[in-house]
Amino acid sequence: MQHISIRIINEEHASLSSVLQSIRMMIKRGPQNSPEAFFDVMRAMLFYIDEIPEKQHHIKESTLLFPPLAARSAQCAAVIEKLEKDHETGEPAVRELQHLLAAWEMLGESRRQEFEKEALNYIDFYMDHMNREDTLIIPEALKLLTDEDWEKLDSAFQSNTDPLSERIQRIPVYDRLFTKIVMRAPAPIGLGRS
Repeated sequence: MQHISIRIINEEHASLSSVLQSIRMMIKRGPQNSPEAFFDVMRAMLFYIDEIPEKQHHIKESTLLFPPLAARSAQCAAVIEKLEKDHETGEPAVRELQHLLAAWEMLGESRRQEFEKEALNYIDFYMDHMNREDTLIIPEALKLLTDEDWEKLDSAFQSNTDPLSERIQRIPVYDRLFTKIVMRAPAPIGLGRS
């Protein structure tokens, strides 16, 4: 039996991975002849990361998934300690990327290289973070968590509002964000030019 919370974590990781890969592709492609659209979509994707994974997903992992696992497995406790440090640095890191993007947009090409370098480092960091959760934490959770743990996790994760998730019904507050990302970002996340 697959728990609802695991399905949601997997879906949210897939959405975030798509956004991160789209950012990587957009950096590689650059603004070309559409700088306004480029910066607009990049801002939307960075806002998505700040708004959804940082404010919903990570909090539930840190408060509901990680503590019982760390208490039941020394191996998990060591991995979780690193994941928690990642969570602590994630929000400031995405905010810094938003600032670096604004600097590039407002101050020009002299700020491009710094944004690109930090964004690519951030993407690698985040992909590694999710990989550790997917390959180390989730398999152990399936072995070690109790029915009571799963009830709490399933209930909490069902309240997430990721506008890029297939399971979420339309949430009006995120309509503009969803439309901007999906209609203007390149595949795999959007329908814009690749």
